[in-house]
Amino acid sequence: MKRFLANERDRANRQKRGGGVTPLSLDWQDADTRYQMTPPDLLSPDKLYDRAWALILLELVLTRPRDETAAEGKASHYEQLKPFLMMGNTEIPYAQAAATLKLTEGVVRVAVHRLRRRYRELLRAEIAQTLADPVQAGEEMQSLFSALAGG
Repeated sequence: MKRFLANERDRANRQKRGGGVTPLSLDWQDADTRYQMTPPDLLSPDKLYDRAWALILLELVLTRPRDETAAEGKASHYEQLKPFLMMGNTEIPYAQAAATLKLTEGVVRVAVHRLRRRYRELLRAEIAQTLADPVQAGEEMQSLFSALAGG
């Protein structure tokens, strides 16, 4: 009888699922509209991984020229020229950049060319570090660009 009464007392005093805390209401209607606005990603998990790897690698490589130019006291030049790394040669508004940096257009063209060359060198070196055979860096760079293109 003592055990029965002890069990009944325990059941009466027991707190279930949250222990007296007010339950959190989830607004499912809002969540549904949020996810309807986000387009589904139709890429396979391995392609998503490759794309994430490529973006992280590119961001890592972008920090090196920034640090190098900052050490030379030309951080503002780098910030102005960085967007030109991803543009085609015909799309670059050299005159606008030259006016902003108070340089001649020819100097800006040379600076963009050097920045692109340095970026390529750093990217190739960073990729080569991940490979057993650094000769395969060119092939790996093609894979990187393919991952960024979504292919």
